[in-house]
Amino acid sequence: MEKKTIAVLFGGNSSEYEVSLQSASTVIKHFPYHKYELYMIGITKEGKWYHYQGTVDKILDDTWYLENNISVCICLNPKCQAVMEISVNRVKYCHLDAAFPILHGKNGEDGTVQGLMQLANIPVIGCGILSSALCMDKQRAHELVKNQGIKVADAIVIKNTSDYSKAISTLQFPLFVKPVKAGSSYGISKVLDIQDLKPAIDNAFKYDNEVIIEEAILGREVGCAIIGKDILEVGLVDEIELADGFFDYHEKYTLKTSKIHLPARIDELTTKKIQDTAMLIYRTLGCQGFARVDMFLTNNNEIYFNEVNTIPGFTTHSRFPQMMKGIGYDFIELIDRIIEMGLIDGNDCTE
Repeated sequence: MEKKTIAVLFGGNSSEYEVSLQSASTVIKHFPYHKYELYMIGITKEGKWYHYQGTVDKILDDTWYLENNISVCICLNPKCQAVMEISVNRVKYCHLDAAFPILHGKNGEDGTVQGLMQLANIPVIGCGILSSALCMDKQRAHELVKNQGIKVADAIVIKNTSDYSKAISTLQFPLFVKPVKAGSSYGISKVLDIQDLKPAIDNAFKYDNEVIIEEAILGREVGCAIIGKDILEVGLVDEIELADGFFDYHEKYTLKTSKIHLPARIDELTTKKIQDTAMLIYRTLGCQGFARVDMFLTNNNEIYFNEVNTIPGFTTHSRFPQMMKGIGYDFIELIDRIIEMGLIDGNDCTE
């Protein structure tokens, strides 16, 4: 039986380019080659697309784009379901059975690539257009989840650097200042008093044209990995223990002053409540394939929604694969299962 061809996309025109290289390298190392053919598409920081055929090491050290790569673009004729390899005096069509974006943040996790693949009739492994866009937008995701009776932090959204007087008058410190649409904790600051608010807002506006200012939830951050569409499989709940500050980009990839407890240090009843809440959030936002739902658990055992990562980190020490490992999936089995579900549900990426 001929193997199906799966395109893994990495890099991207995004502030989270380097994160994508780390995640994609691990996925490529653990790719189920016994079942599928791998077609690697690297996207530079400038947004150029190439068919990459080199080693994983050159992805990790970010020298992959220096290779003799072939320029590619997606064929928008839906009958082709292919990429076009473009070289001098030649265009070659390469059929793809599905695309697996390991792209974090803007232009990859926000519905843009998912929409491109839908136009080309190429099934997407993971969340589709609508859920990807919604989960990237913290404000609109919070509004939808709140309508389901799930608690969210009090917050306001501003659209320019000077429009924050309402935050001072209506919200209580400490505050979190975040770009509305960004991931990997880029542009996020914890603000303890008023003199630090304006610099935090200026920093967040470097990553998006809207900024959300929200009250900090006193408690601990917990997360839940989910795979599936109609029938969901839920990983172990984890818990982030912080010595200080918050779980920012640096802490996520170094764990210098923080520790992840897996399973979380909570009782069975609370664990079930968190998992049920995570599944409700996942369904409310139209997720499919896989995602990680992040929440806060207060000292009174109240659950607050934080965010959904539709393409969570995929290194071996990342939270999502570790949660799924806790229920029996090794890394190759996890990637195989996610691809398998994407091929079955593929063209439901329209939501």
